[in-house]
Amino acid sequence: MAKFGLSQSLRRVEDPRLLLGQGRYTDDIAFPGQVHGHVLRSPHAHAAITSVDATEARAMPGVLAIYTGADLQSAGVGDVPCAVPLKSSDGSPRADTPHPVLAVDRVRHVGDPVAFIVAETPQQARDAAEAVMVDYDILPSISDLATAHEAGQAQIWDAAPNNICFDWEAGDKAKAEEMFAKAAHVTRLTVVNNRIVVSSMEARACGASFDAASGTFTVHAGTQGSWLVKGLLASNVLKVDPEKVRVVTPDVGGGFGMKIFLYAEYALCAYAAREVGRPVKWTSERTEAFLSDTHGRDNVTTGELALDSDGRFLALRTLNHANMGAYLSTFAPFIPTGAGTKVLASVYDFQAIHARVLGILTNTVPVDAYRGAGRPESNYLVERLIDQAAHDLGIDRIELRRRNMVAQSRMPYTSAIGQRYDSGDFPRVMDAALGKIDWAGFPARKAEAASRGKKRGIGLAYYLEATGGSPTENAKVVFAEDGMVDVYVGTQSTGQGHETAYAMLTSHELGIPVEKIRVQQGDSETLPSGGGTGGARSLYSEGQAILVTTASVIEKGKEAASQLLEAAKVDIEFTKGRFTVAGTDRGMDILEVASRQRARIAAGEDTILLDALETAKIDSHTFPNGCHVAEVEVDPETGQVTIPRYIVVDDVGHALNPLIVRGQVHGGVVQGIGQAVLERTAYDPSSGQLLSASFMDYALPRAEDVPEIEVDLIAVPCETNPLGVKGAGEAGAVGSPPAVVNALVDALSGDGVQSIDMPATPEAVWKALHAA
Repeated sequence: MAKFGLSQSLRRVEDPRLLLGQGRYTDDIAFPGQVHGHVLRSPHAHAAITSVDATEARAMPGVLAIYTGADLQSAGVGDVPCAVPLKSSDGSPRADTPHPVLAVDRVRHVGDPVAFIVAETPQQARDAAEAVMVDYDILPSISDLATAHEAGQAQIWDAAPNNICFDWEAGDKAKAEEMFAKAAHVTRLTVVNNRIVVSSMEARACGASFDAASGTFTVHAGTQGSWLVKGLLASNVLKVDPEKVRVVTPDVGGGFGMKIFLYAEYALCAYAAREVGRPVKWTSERTEAFLSDTHGRDNVTTGELALDSDGRFLALRTLNHANMGAYLSTFAPFIPTGAGTKVLASVYDFQAIHARVLGILTNTVPVDAYRGAGRPESNYLVERLIDQAAHDLGIDRIELRRRNMVAQSRMPYTSAIGQRYDSGDFPRVMDAALGKIDWAGFPARKAEAASRGKKRGIGLAYYLEATGGSPTENAKVVFAEDGMVDVYVGTQSTGQGHETAYAMLTSHELGIPVEKIRVQQGDSETLPSGGGTGGARSLYSEGQAILVTTASVIEKGKEAASQLLEAAKVDIEFTKGRFTVAGTDRGMDILEVASRQRARIAAGEDTILLDALETAKIDSHTFPNGCHVAEVEVDPETGQVTIPRYIVVDDVGHALNPLIVRGQVHGGVVQGIGQAVLERTAYDPSSGQLLSASFMDYALPRAEDVPEIEVDLIAVPCETNPLGVKGAGEAGAVGSPPAVVNALVDALSGDGVQSIDMPATPEAVWKALHAA
């Protein structure tokens, strides 16, 4: 019955709907009787609020309500929470940064919400916002991560002296110090992982309604998992029973981590809907998104690599200053600590690692997970360090990596930071990438570029990812009355192709044609819980849930078929979508069995449906890995960087749909290229104003900025899940920044440039050349 098996490059089943404009995003949803909300935001990076006067604004046409921080505080509305109770290395809890839905006494970054205006139309709400008079007493601010923790800087929170909200450590400090003491050579390097504005194609939006009879809130919002938002919104902010909150996520136009979190606007819409008695809708404008969506990255990290006289890695020591922004977002403290440090060993055989992370507060937009969430930052440091060590020691950079890679024969292998790798063949993957790009033939290409007046460089980065997320996942299969099969999942697609992948897997297990399967997602009422999407967890987590649920369907089907075929259950066999009596040609396909059972139930018979809901326990996470190789050309007259070739060889385990995997890798590589050479988030050091607050000043990569990205897949199946998959959603963004920057340094090394920070804009490259 199933036309497509696994490992087939099936085109995405959701694409016709989305490409023909038939998608249904949050802003597409019009609620009967809806009104519109607008957020009045702080124009200052740091200021005391001395008064808020909304008298004139409340009298303006169409205005239904205006809420201030004091209003919400008196109504008992709670703060937007940080869900990570991190402890510093001395055992003390991290500093708290209470984050009211609307600022009460003080604003701490440009864009901090101060008032919420509800009116009949969006324009009326905007007009009224301009009439709200807020008096500020401007305070000193600090937006520079590198100096924010120094004595004498503006103090953002009293609970965080010197703006340090945690001082965290991992690894074996004593052993690392022992290794460094006996090292023949130590390479030191400080790298900047620049702040990123998460520019999803669809800006955030929310629409909320309240049913007074049942006391239930319904919130429509573009999230990466309805259940997390539901729990935080109900328990922490609205302070109601979670069963009184329903979160519905329709189509989502890009998330990249930023849409996982609970935001103030969702709480504002829900609260206002209850108070005004009508649905309240809010949609972000693009500059508003720059000032209110969480940002990504923003680390300054010093790494030290200890090597013996043979060029073997002994130990790695890191000190990471990680910008948290003005408030701790939902998972912010976990990103540079638990998420980032677990891949510090990468694919190399270190004897010891010690990592220290300082969480720094600044008067900037909060920082949280962005595609890769801590792992790109760690991989960037390690791969830049290795290239620097190769230069310092005069060892070929490929040879240095090969000398220190963990061999496949050592799997399963436990890294120096305590992570257990179940599988991997790192030298094989690297060799495949080097062969594909013709590394040995690069000198000829470099000479040809020089004849044109260009400086050409080649660089590689081997990356290791570590997936993560909820330890359980749910799936439900329902045989609908219209003959379709609905598969309800606890993850959330934001463009990854989940509908196709899950339909393929269900089809493979149940023998039902892909075109008869509907994947349902995003409604918190359809499943008891869902882990959402993040950490490249979706396929291996939801896939396991689908496997146990389809197995349950088959068991129920055997019992039902035994009744319909008048045979013992033990004699019922299931193959390729059909139940048969062993040793006979008597049988029924699964859709017919399901239909007959529905009819029997409708007729009042005592029987069972094939529908099933199961929970999978996710015992182990996975370690995707691969090798990126980039070639760059630099115009020394202008500093302009182009990328003529880009190669990726990935081990994502068993690729369920290679076409989707390649698409995911392409997208991640482009985001990494953007971070490496284009995307600069700039704050004015004196005022804390975001200078790059629109696409006029913030450069995203365009088609002309990226090359054809060639992707090969080498499958080294994962042994910790029955699908053998490792996760692919974040891999491209993990490996691309160090590959591009290593190539760029190679291109400039002949002129004495040994390091350059991201983003390597034409100005930065030109200055580096002339300074050298």
